[in-house]
Amino acid sequence: MASKVYKTAADALEGLTFDGMTVMAGGFGLCGIPENLIVSLRDSGVKNITAISNNAGVDDFGLGLLLKTRQIKKMISSYVGENKEFERQYLSGELELEFNPQGTLAERCRAGGAGIPGFYTKTGVGTIIADGKEHREFNGETYILETGLVADLSIVKAEKADTQGNLIFNKTARNFNPPMAMAGKVTVAEVEEIVPAGDLDPDHIHLPGVFVQRIIKGTFEKRIEQRTVRKRETQG
Repeated sequence: MASKVYKTAADALEGLTFDGMTVMAGGFGLCGIPENLIVSLRDSGVKNITAISNNAGVDDFGLGLLLKTRQIKKMISSYVGENKEFERQYLSGELELEFNPQGTLAERCRAGGAGIPGFYTKTGVGTIIADGKEHREFNGETYILETGLVADLSIVKAEKADTQGNLIFNKTARNFNPPMAMAGKVTVAEVEEIVPAGDLDPDHIHLPGVFVQRIIKGTFEKRIEQRTVRKRETQG
């Protein structure tokens, strides 16, 4: 069996990128994002990406790097509030945007990974989210049809992997990473630690290696998106 472990992010993306591709990028805000693979995507020069991600990072980090270089033509996401360039490009008509309620986006990714082409949900009924979508009644309630999402490439970040690609995520990094890993035609994971096969307790594995084709050990900045602190109380 060929090794799934690659030396660098650039090596791991070799042969996988092409103009017009769809990329899923895991994480939430700046938590659990595949920051090394995003930089390598930028450096690859690939253009006209449709990016599926909860949000687009910040202006100079995460997917914000690909917005800055105009490599993303469309975002399928649920939150844009921390990225001024995202906002500017959208409002000026330079960037296509498909807004999703956050739970709907998560379920669209999960459905795509499970081979489910579509599902009905009440979320968004009566709003612009429902415009142009099929409506159907179930038990006297109105639902809209949402489609599952599949990507040409999924890039995710995990805390630990073994050499077979089994992954363990750290706390809230389990947000979008596992379903997006399942929904990629090819999935590349960057991790903080790689251990030999058999070292991980099977009961602790969050994502089986069958969904992961390539792995790299990354270095991580781990930025805090919004730091909120309380003033120190003075001693009386």
